[in-house]
Amino acid sequence: MGTIKYYIMSGEKLEVGKVTHYYPKISVAVVALTAPLNVGDKILIKGKTTHIEQAVESMQIEKVNIQKAEAGQSIGLKVNGRVKEGDVVYKMV
Repeated sequence: MGTIKYYIMSGEKLEVGKVTHYYPKISVAVVALTAPLNVGDKILIKGKTTHIEQAVESMQIEKVNIQKAEAGQSIGLKVNGRVKEGDVVYKMV
């Protein structure tokens, strides 16, 4: 008989970048990445007054949609709430 594996969100997180700018009218954060990030990844944006958990739905570089981004790139990230410069972006693993 085979075993069934259940995966439960353990709450572990990996820092992937920091917010360097926020455009409130379009709800887009500019994030300087320190690790790779993909559309579909679950992220947490955390700061002194910020706590947003969401899936990455849309990322852009120079107004071009992308599916994945690498460390060292700055991306435009659609966010589900107000963020502030210096907020840390984590990937939930």
